[in-house]
Amino acid sequence: MPTNINDKLISWASEIDELTVAQAQKTSRLPIIEGHVALMPDAHVGKGATIGSVIPTNGAVIPSAVGVDIGCGMIAAELDVTEDQLPDTLEPLLGRIEHAIPAGVGRGHDQAAINADRWLAEHRPATELAEDQVNRAAKQFGTLGSGNHFLEVCVDERARVWVVLHSGSRGIGNKLATMHITKARNLAKALELGLEDLDLAYFTEGTPEFEAYIADMLWAQEYARANRDQMMDNAMREVVAFLGCGRETQRINCHHNFTEREVHDGRELWVTRKGAIRADIGDLGVIPGSMGTRSYIVAGKGNAASWRSCSHGAGRRHSRTQAKKLFTAADLAAQMAGKVWLSSRADALLDEIPAAYKDIDKVMADQADLVEVLHTLRQVLNYKGT
Repeated sequence: MPTNINDKLISWASEIDELTVAQAQKTSRLPIIEGHVALMPDAHVGKGATIGSVIPTNGAVIPSAVGVDIGCGMIAAELDVTEDQLPDTLEPLLGRIEHAIPAGVGRGHDQAAINADRWLAEHRPATELAEDQVNRAAKQFGTLGSGNHFLEVCVDERARVWVVLHSGSRGIGNKLATMHITKARNLAKALELGLEDLDLAYFTEGTPEFEAYIADMLWAQEYARANRDQMMDNAMREVVAFLGCGRETQRINCHHNFTEREVHDGRELWVTRKGAIRADIGDLGVIPGSMGTRSYIVAGKGNAASWRSCSHGAGRRHSRTQAKKLFTAADLAAQMAGKVWLSSRADALLDEIPAAYKDIDKVMADQADLVEVLHTLRQVLNYKGT
């Protein structure tokens, strides 16, 4: 159940630090906020706006609240395959997936981007892209990225097999977002808005800057969604070929870094979810834990106080820098015992160790009034960009 920190800030997080609350309060004090900011149970400090926050605004949008990975989100696909149909070892599948879905900063190849040219021809961004930007967008279409982006093969409580993937709008989304965030900051300075944090700079509806940002943001969200679909298509081919059987029975594709116009209590607002999923009645979502822990397929309950939203994952307990100081590669190996993963790259993956994240089961308990758990997934294979 939520805690009313004040009339402008409500929190579902049972584990939250003072810095996170202080940051969210800055957002809640903006004049463009309509009602209250909602903190999800995975809330933690971000750049500008808090990760794991839902921000309703009237006639304005904050570019840095959407963030630099516009449209980042989750995709999950269920197969008509059960755990007993999996071979004794999945190591060969890990290699096949790594080849089919390149990961890491700036990496890609033509095979993964098989549909990129067609998609880009049918979806032109509002901002005229330079030739090198178009080429990069095409090259990275169907690629994973690094950091906390991942692909997993999981098994649910019925022993059904799932493929789960986390990624966003790659380099082109970052480029567009950074451009607009810089414009918003410069505009806030010129207008002398007196913001507590320049990263909370916003564009107001009816201005050219607002219209340009919304157009680019919506395009990047669609690029991110299409990118996830392309990777899932590639992954499905590899999984089915490896197993020699199976077909996809359902697919869920949802953003968790995005903004869209919605109606709440008869008011038309822009609702920005920074590290949060829309969880209206009828919405299906994917909430991953950290590598080595459980993930969840959920259905939204349409809770009005949360702006019909829920968490996007477990949420970090320790920063990447702190994680590398607190834990060792041996710690990560111990926490990944029994799973197929890129164990030879443990040093590079250390900042993603499960202990650096909040307890996903506690996060799910905190938001029992926001979502219904449909399936609980345990991973058997993890592939993450380094």
